[in-house]
Amino acid sequence: MSDETVTSGIPGTPTPSAHAPNRNLALELARVTEAAAMAAARWVGRGDKNGADGAAVNAMRTLINSVSMRGVVVIGEGEKDNAPMLFNGEEVGDGTGPAVDVAVDPIDGTRLCANGMPNAVSVLAVAERGTMYDPSAVFYMTKLATGPEAAGVVDIDAPPAANIAAVAKAKGISKQDVTVVILDRPRHAGLIDAVREAGARIQLITDGDVAGAIMAAREGTGIDLMLGIGGTPEGIIAACALKCLGGVIQGKLAPKDDAERAKAIDAGHDLSRVLTTDDLVSSDDCFFAATGITDGELMSGIRYKRGGATTHSLVMRSRSGTIRSIHSEHALWKLAAYSAIKYD
Repeated sequence: MSDETVTSGIPGTPTPSAHAPNRNLALELARVTEAAAMAAARWVGRGDKNGADGAAVNAMRTLINSVSMRGVVVIGEGEKDNAPMLFNGEEVGDGTGPAVDVAVDPIDGTRLCANGMPNAVSVLAVAERGTMYDPSAVFYMTKLATGPEAAGVVDIDAPPAANIAAVAKAKGISKQDVTVVILDRPRHAGLIDAVREAGARIQLITDGDVAGAIMAAREGTGIDLMLGIGGTPEGIIAACALKCLGGVIQGKLAPKDDAERAKAIDAGHDLSRVLTTDDLVSSDDCFFAATGITDGELMSGIRYKRGGATTHSLVMRSRSGTIRSIHSEHALWKLAAYSAIKYD
């Protein structure tokens, strides 16, 4: 069973093409993130990040190969994690349908999941083949994200106070009512001071900056702006979601050391270049699906009940600008296919 709430006509989303979309791949992708989220959910609060991530990866890989697409993972568990599955370059899908780039994050916020904290989600994004940005193993970038109201007035090179003032004006609120989400890291001490001096409010998050970027772009979350350095792969995944939402993400590569800096320069990257949403994902027809693992501002987490479980997912497509909020019910006996944990 499922209960879908559909909204469309979001300001700033691309104008739909004249012909009707022939397939909404995002609905198939939701089955994949549901499986990964349910597999990870049995590890919530157990303090084992690797165990949770392994369960989610196994489930996601099992289901993703049933999706009607000819996919190549371009943002995966990848080089950073030495992953044996869903690695960069792996072919996924059932071998039929469109040729696409695939970006996966079986758990955005593994620490959040392991510690039973809010906003752990499973996410998956797909775009036309060759349209997702290749960061050449530069794992971090400075990022700014906001929603459609302020999409045209923010600038990652501007001081935080200027962006806060621009967002406040665009939204018709005071600077004191602007809330900025920032990863809680020592590297952000100066940024946090600057945001506070500007008079804005801050919500610190320990992990999960895909969710953070979407919260900054989605109405009703209480978040207006995301600032700070986070993962480059997460930025590319978030760009797919923000294309659907009509928001904007800007980024600048931020190598963590001299070796990574040299590697980026050798690959031809201009480290001073501002990467726009279109730079990160150039396709105007991309798909995004996310399922909550733990409760958060975006989605409810997995709920267990006698003989079953419930999931809450967001499913989006940029071409149509449609956003679906899907609440689904699942029979526990079927979940054994997605997890090494026995379901009773």
